[in-house]
Amino acid sequence: MPWSWLLESPEVCAVDISPARPGVHGTWPDWVSEATVARAAEQGITAPWQHQVEFAEHAFHGRHAALTSATGSGKSLAYLLPIIAATAEGRLGTEVRPPRLRRLTHTALYLAPTKALAHDQERGAIDLGPQGWRVGAVDGDSDDAERRFAREFADFVLTNPDMLHYSILPNHQRWSRLLGGLRYIVVDEAHRYQGVFGAHVAQVLRRLRRIAAHYGATPTVLLASGTAPNIAEFGGKLIGEDGVEAVTADGAPKPKRTIALWKPSVSLNQDTANLLGRLVHGGSQTIAFVASRTGAELVALDAQEIAGPVIASYRAGFLAAERRDLERDLQTGHLRGIATTNALELGIDVAGMDAVVIAGYPGKLSALWQQAGRAGRRGSDALVVLVAREDPLDSFLFDHPETILRAPVEHSVLFPENPHVLGPHLAAAAQELPLTAADERWFGATMPATLTALDTQGVLRDRGGRYFWTRPDRAVDFISLRAAGAKPIDIIERDTGRVVGTVDEPKADSVVHEGAVYLHQGESFLVEEFHAEDKQAFVRASRPNYYTQPQSTFDIAILQEWQTRELGATTLHRGDVQLTSQVVGYLRRDELTHEVWDHTPLELPARTLRTQAVWWTVPAALVRDLGWGALQVGAAAHAMEHTAIGLLPAFAPCDRWDIGGVSTAVHPDTGLATIFVHDGLPGGAGFAYRAYDVADQWLPATLERLQRCPCDDGCPACVVSPKCGNANQVLSKSDAATLLLELLGSPPP
Repeated sequence: MPWSWLLESPEVCAVDISPARPGVHGTWPDWVSEATVARAAEQGITAPWQHQVEFAEHAFHGRHAALTSATGSGKSLAYLLPIIAATAEGRLGTEVRPPRLRRLTHTALYLAPTKALAHDQERGAIDLGPQGWRVGAVDGDSDDAERRFAREFADFVLTNPDMLHYSILPNHQRWSRLLGGLRYIVVDEAHRYQGVFGAHVAQVLRRLRRIAAHYGATPTVLLASGTAPNIAEFGGKLIGEDGVEAVTADGAPKPKRTIALWKPSVSLNQDTANLLGRLVHGGSQTIAFVASRTGAELVALDAQEIAGPVIASYRAGFLAAERRDLERDLQTGHLRGIATTNALELGIDVAGMDAVVIAGYPGKLSALWQQAGRAGRRGSDALVVLVAREDPLDSFLFDHPETILRAPVEHSVLFPENPHVLGPHLAAAAQELPLTAADERWFGATMPATLTALDTQGVLRDRGGRYFWTRPDRAVDFISLRAAGAKPIDIIERDTGRVVGTVDEPKADSVVHEGAVYLHQGESFLVEEFHAEDKQAFVRASRPNYYTQPQSTFDIAILQEWQTRELGATTLHRGDVQLTSQVVGYLRRDELTHEVWDHTPLELPARTLRTQAVWWTVPAALVRDLGWGALQVGAAAHAMEHTAIGLLPAFAPCDRWDIGGVSTAVHPDTGLATIFVHDGLPGGAGFAYRAYDVADQWLPATLERLQRCPCDDGCPACVVSPKCGNANQVLSKSDAATLLLELLGSPPP
């Protein structure tokens, strides 16, 4: 491919070339039928890859297993082989005790993070399975006939965790045929189940396995995942076991791949559009991944100015027919380029592209390589261009290309014991089937104490060691899988009654306070009323010449310290904290110049959040030696906090929006200047816990970013944060660098 113009551009700061690698074939297991082998051959699969065979053997013999391999490496075939053998041909590698009161059946259940992916996998399963094999996808959009087919007839049901949580488990008696015959549970895209969403799905899987056991089934759980070095441990946490069998050697062939790191000459989106347009114009079919829907649409429009109408945009919310048309146009070559959010990763099946452009580091190496895997999947050479955005994380990574090109993929983080997640799911489980001490097998060692608390609160009632749900309504309706805690706030357009979006309750004061400008899918709305008790905010379409920025106050209290250790001249801690925050007003800023127009005070209640944090202190003797006053210490600590938060995703798998921070010149619980970095979710998500472990690398990297950023007084690439509740006031980049150097004791290498 003629990519020399790109690779020789001055914007390119690093290039890495990986040679092509042949695949490693295995042999079909002896339990795979000749008919299945013949159907696979019709699809061009004459022999399986070795990782497919290894994973399928674990599954067939009843061992919980996880398969980690690259995009396009054939994970679907690996789990479909044992599912077809069991549910279509009645062939099992483990003994199943026949039920006493019903006919023996064999069923399987597939879970995907999105409806679109489940429907795509349904199509692939039907293509590989025999005639008459009953396969059905069911979700919140399914009609009564589709639900009845899945419930009463289907051998293989494909759905998503939300459908399982809200519909199947609360009505498990109606789904007893499926659940009682359940031999396999497939959890696709398992690496996505991290943070609070992962904790919720982990509890849903425990509830599922518990109900299946009630009906006499002991299903084998199969995880399909992107690369995760701790997949055995992570998979065990996800499904509620000590671990799973891990298949990590990817036997699929790999094309020659060239990776270029690109520092924009104009802006992130403009450079991305130029790259997309020029690559398509030069003959390379290309995908550009852009963070926002609006950004994807703008990038596509600008790229069309270079290459014409053969470029389109794609985002979540497309109808199934639109996705099919898009797939067809990409596969036939009528569409040569596409700008998309990460909805494309889970929404449509694209066999392979010549090039991928990624606008901004996506937060995790696993996500980066997932997107990069879209290039070269036909076996042709592949080009991947990562374009830097202006923030501390991208700036650090581009200064150290080896942290992208040579670093191992980060560990997956999951905290299923989060009491704010476990408690509501125990309530849901109790409504499905009364809980007893024996259910600790499913819900873990923290279950008894949580049950006692729920009984004290009146949520559950203990009747002789059996815990019952006490209310007439449904427990699952109080749980949102995508958030911790209460049901989210609906954002309603007053003129039409349309729900244009939702926001989690803890964020609502900042996002939908009266007078806020709310942006959604390129549309702009002005918030007129916010009723927290009714969980509704009313907006009207408006395009003012300003945007709003909330201003908040924060206070943090240490509740319990778990661990502490020395690091240079500072002491590092991790434990439980309580954060008290209050939105006290908002600024109106000019949308072009960003100048402040005015400040409007607000009277909103203070909110508390109990979560996990890591914190470090500044010795009083060091402050005296520096000769700084409280204001100077506070400005240095505040800037250090911002940079540390921006860099944490390079060392722990989180997004900067998953975490927050508080810093103070003198904290009442420590008596010292203290910098806190905390999880943004009730009960914690494990990110701060991980930050404590990696602080020896994380904090020196923070110092290096402060020292190496070429700006004078601070910028978005170092200390200026887009989420600062104090509008980035009282920051000192130079003092932050001085203070952190003194704390660590030596400059980074």
